[in-house]
Amino acid sequence: MEQLDLTPWRCPEPLIRLKLWLRQARPGQSLLILLGDPGSRQDIPAYLRRQGHDVRPLEESTTRLSLLLVVAGMPPPASGDASLP
Repeated sequence: MEQLDLTPWRCPEPLIRLKLWLRQARPGQSLLILLGDPGSRQDIPAYLRRQGHDVRPLEESTTRLSLLLVVAGMPPPASGDASLP
């Protein structure tokens, strides 16, 4: 399984790096995400769930969070998307 260690960076850098990784991800692909920044530990799981991905916390301490991400099949449509019927 691939691992993305985002512990060296503070918000918003972890989210930017995760979004770049998601651009090349395939549906069903798994990723171990390591987070250290307090804001990122809160924001990134919420962001991934809003995007429809499966996110499971593996380990959590006062300084670190490990998540298992399973990439969703299709991103949810943006609200107000003109291409929707």
